[in-house]
Amino acid sequence: MIRTPLRPLARILEARAKGENPDAIEKQNRRLRHEQMRDADRSRAEGRLLVLGVFFFCAFAVVGARMGMLAVSEPVEPRAHAPGSIIANTRADIVDREGRILATNLDTHALYAQPPQMIDKVGAAKKLVQIFPDLKEERLIKDFTGKRKFLWVKKKISPEQMQAVHDIGDPGLLFAPRDMRLYPNGKLAAHVLGGASFGREGVRAAEVIGVAGVEKYFEDYLRDPANAGKPLELSLDLSVQAAAERVLEGGMTLMNAKGATSILMDVYTGEVVSVVSLPSFDPNNRPRPAVEGDPSDSPLFNRSVQGVYELGSTFKIFAAAQAMELGLVNPNTMIDTKGPMKVGGHRIGEFQNKNYGTLSVSKIIEKSSNRGTGRLALMIGKERQQEFLRSLGLFEKSPFEIIEASGSTPLLPPEGRYSDLSAVTISYGHGISTTAMHLAAGYAAIANGGRAVKPTLLKQDGPQMGPRVMREEVAAASRKMLRDVVVGEDGTASFGEVEGYFVAGKTGTSEKLRRGGGYYKNKNINTFASMFPAHNPRYVLVVTMDEPVITSGDKPRRTAGWTAVPIAGEMIRRVAPLLGMRPAIEPAGVAGITLTSSN
Repeated sequence: MIRTPLRPLARILEARAKGENPDAIEKQNRRLRHEQMRDADRSRAEGRLLVLGVFFFCAFAVVGARMGMLAVSEPVEPRAHAPGSIIANTRADIVDREGRILATNLDTHALYAQPPQMIDKVGAAKKLVQIFPDLKEERLIKDFTGKRKFLWVKKKISPEQMQAVHDIGDPGLLFAPRDMRLYPNGKLAAHVLGGASFGREGVRAAEVIGVAGVEKYFEDYLRDPANAGKPLELSLDLSVQAAAERVLEGGMTLMNAKGATSILMDVYTGEVVSVVSLPSFDPNNRPRPAVEGDPSDSPLFNRSVQGVYELGSTFKIFAAAQAMELGLVNPNTMIDTKGPMKVGGHRIGEFQNKNYGTLSVSKIIEKSSNRGTGRLALMIGKERQQEFLRSLGLFEKSPFEIIEASGSTPLLPPEGRYSDLSAVTISYGHGISTTAMHLAAGYAAIANGGRAVKPTLLKQDGPQMGPRVMREEVAAASRKMLRDVVVGEDGTASFGEVEGYFVAGKTGTSEKLRRGGGYYKNKNINTFASMFPAHNPRYVLVVTMDEPVITSGDKPRRTAGWTAVPIAGEMIRRVAPLLGMRPAIEPAGVAGITLTSSN
């Protein structure tokens, strides 16, 4: 801007020549300059106000738009994020039916190394081997002195080990905080819990994921942050489980068995109060799965739901119950069991080639006659037999809530080849392979009065019985037959009686199948399926032993009556008091009461 002088010389001289006051010219020029400055300031202020107005308009428009977007969006709980929170998670506890901890989380650390920051790599390797004897010194030295910039040394370390590593003082040995899954009871209920491992890992956090058992089956529930304070409540009773494992392990050793399993089930709810599979493992240090050989040789093999076997004569009670349900027989109906008996060109024999002659249906179960149940099966017919066994859940995989149960599908005759011979052999537990869990559910239907139940590992609020599969009077008659197997003069399970608890059950001795076909002569699967107390059962107990043999007598004994039965009896003796059951006197039937006159 060109500034005009306040006292221009030409005008001053002109004013003096005319006799005017030169100061008036200065005042006029000063006024004009002030007016120009005021106009410039006003223009500048108006521009600034315009820019500020546009800024506020845009800001309010953005805020309004954001508020509109939030109004139409789904409500989301805000979450605070910290370093490592992308893979950090909270895993719910697992407890038994009394709220006792089976699995929980523990704050721990992992040990990792950054070789470029290490000072004494060889010395650090030597000291680490002293702290962790399972590490290989040569391997550590190779990793530390090589080109690697990062490596995990140990995924889980104790506070004492952490302090020992800290005392080494090498800046290249660092600790990563994380949660680990802890099973405070060690091997107890190992096959149920399964175990957990680390998924995605970082130096600030690690993801804990289930790898087997309920840990994997209920993965979504356990990892849901909403369930952090809601433990998964199982139907197991920790005290009963401990007693059952102790008895079964001792029996397995005594009977020289390869493996064993037991299942204790509530007959009205289907709750599995105890389930044991041996040999076992510690889920805190879960072994690696076997990659070769027989899967059942691995301690990870869950015999209660993965062991699909022919369970032998334990199936005979199903044939008798169905025949009575159809009105074909009653417990006293006489059946000819004499040989020879041929079905489909195959001879049906008895254990040790016995010939029982003519027997009542009750005696067929007590003596365990193959021909007797075979003739009942022919009376029933193959189609009706399939319908009945299917209603008991013996044709489908077990709904038991552990991931291993997905492989529990029974082995049945091929489609279209379910013949009369199949019906006969299945009536005494051959030609069909199921798990011990299937068998327990089938016996629970007889024990509770004829209603199907599904085995469950979750605590229930009350009875969870399914459709009726047999009349109450048929179930009662079946229980009376099973009671006679234990206390009858010809029963095969006399070692199973427990005074005051009135055990009823059925033995099953089945030769193991060869992989290439046929059967082993000296390798058995022995089972005792029982219920107690017999007059009003509350629990079903199934004990199965793999290749048991007693060698203390004159000759080896391999039958269920000598192996599985005494183990089941001892288990009932131990666990019944823990279940709140008191010994009682067996009630007498009406037929056992004699009326006399008082006159």
